Amino acid sequence: MTTHSQIRRPAFFISDRTGITSENVGDALLEQFDGIKFKRATYPFIDTQEKAHALVHIINKSAEESGIRPLIFSSISNNEVREIVKTAQGLHLSYFDAFLGELERELGVSARHSVQSRVHNVEKYDARMEAVNFALNHDDGVSDRDLKEADVILMGVSRSGKTPTCLYLALQYGIRAANYPLTPDDLDTTDLPRMVKPYKHKLFGLTIQPERLHDIRQERRPNSTYASLSTCRSEVAEAQAMFRRHGVPHTNTTHKSVEELAVSIMQACQLKRRF
Repeated sequence: MTTHSQIRRPAFFISDRTGITSENVGDALLEQFDGIKFKRATYPFIDTQEKAHALVHIINKSAEESGIRPLIFSSISNNEVREIVKTAQGLHLSYFDAFLGELERELGVSARHSVQSRVHNVEKYDARMEAVNFALNHDDGVSDRDLKEADVILMGVSRSGKTPTCLYLALQYGIRAANYPLTPDDLDTTDLPRMVKPYKHKLFGLTIQPERLHDIRQERRPNSTYASLSTCRSEVAEAQAMFRRHGVPHTNTTHKSVEELAVSIMQACQLKRRF
């Protein structure tokens, strides 16, 4: 016999845009409750009344099948669409209902209750894609062309988290982030690598616990000198010495998510998001 405690509670993340905000805020709230499992489902672009009615049917069916009241996390801005969704058999948690009214009263202005204009979205998209292309074209030190245009240059040993952090900075903030891998030859000298030396003021170092680096490299090249714990310890120690020697700000990536790393870099380098 299946009990309610064994059933994953339905959790719907819905939006008239991508659903990313609804997911992020909803997940942050659900993570506060230990011992409860959730069956997550995301429905982006619920931007018409027809789509809203169809979604209500899906939510109600989920409630009937599970026997548990679903949780509905909504970032829908349109009043009419939002009111339809609120008829579903679930706990409706709307970010706009929660905050927009108070903001209107405080600012003395009525909100437009609609998604951003296409012109704004196109500009945001263009800035994001420009930053992503820059990150890809300057990944792993493949080129120093236009490196002077970088907002930040991440530097660290192989597999320390440079590439995903650069891409996140580009996607989330429109930051032009390049990265340079510290090779054994770079670590054998006391100077900064030739390619990035002219841009010392843009450098930010990533370091990592040798044991964690060993685990990551083992997955890529098992039982190689590259992945050995002694190599990892040596490279990490030499990279940290380089950062200290040249005053390069740096952080340890071992226990940080890419989101936390990005925020740390934005603050340390005083970077401003482009959208």
